[in-house]
Amino acid sequence: MTATATAAASYRRRPRLLLLLAALLLTLSSAPSALAAATAPSAGQAAVPGSSARGAEVVGVTRVAERQVDLSVRSAALGGRTVKVRLLTPDGWNPADRRRHWPTLWLLHGCCGDYTSWTSRTDVARTDSLRNVLVVMPEAGWNGWYSDWWNYGQGGDPAWETFHTEELRHLLEHDWGASSHRVVAGLSMGGQGALLYAARHPGMFKAAAAYSGSVHPLLNDESVDRIMGYFAGQGDDPRRVWGDPVAQRDVWAAHDPFHLAERLKSIPVYLSCGDGTTGPLDAPGTTSELEADFDRQNQALATELRRVGAKHLTTNFYGSGTHAWPYWERELHASLPMLLRALQVPA
Repeated sequence: MTATATAAASYRRRPRLLLLLAALLLTLSSAPSALAAATAPSAGQAAVPGSSARGAEVVGVTRVAERQVDLSVRSAALGGRTVKVRLLTPDGWNPADRRRHWPTLWLLHGCCGDYTSWTSRTDVARTDSLRNVLVVMPEAGWNGWYSDWWNYGQGGDPAWETFHTEELRHLLEHDWGASSHRVVAGLSMGGQGALLYAARHPGMFKAAAAYSGSVHPLLNDESVDRIMGYFAGQGDDPRRVWGDPVAQRDVWAAHDPFHLAERLKSIPVYLSCGDGTTGPLDAPGTTSELEADFDRQNQALATELRRVGAKHLTTNFYGSGTHAWPYWERELHASLPMLLRALQVPA
């Protein structure tokens, strides 16, 4: 697109961008006066655009709770579909102030969850140590696997990795107060996503944490079969995601954190997992074969990270415990000091 065409497109978008900012300000009007004042643009200050940044465009803004704002983002990487991104905003956050950008924690949800999972299932919104951090909780699909799907070699929709690491990242940093200082954490599918993004995009994240993560899907036939079952969870052909585990093994390996350990060795990494037996936060008699599988995967990844010379590896393989939210909430808190140190934010 020429510079003239780009400018014209930006001009045409501006009325809607102004409306989006106005909507955001209205949704925050019921907040405490200090927050409302922090969000209101000063006289003569340019309004925050809802923006079209590298194929992504904010088409709606909703305040859902104190310090919680949902962005509706239309994405080219997702075939033009609109998905939600929840922001847990820091004290004093003002997206209209282009001079201030906040350190950012990306929290990734697991399979069968969505962008609301962390705020609905944990106390993250009440965690005081995150009041100086912008927390980004993006939609990643019921079983999107934080990947640009192979789609029989054709690529295309869905391209979750492109949406998150290119479109959404630029959008947040250009228009919504995110800085380039980022860390990432996630559970289960999101734990795999956290390590994938940190490894496949060197320098994007200063630290990564995975809680009960699917971190070595190529460990053995059991692990392969299990993840293929999850790929097929919506009645779709599981080969759409990474292809066939034999014929497209290179694609699988490119999405297996164990095979990307060399790219993770220079940043702080936190790995935690239970062994699938009944733990202190489980109902009596509860067990989880999935957690047992992921425990073996995490043990293998930790061994590989040590082999390649990982400088800052922390593990908490806590034994008894299943694949459940009480453990992931606990592990988020356990890993926050490491994540916040990487952001140079006091814990």
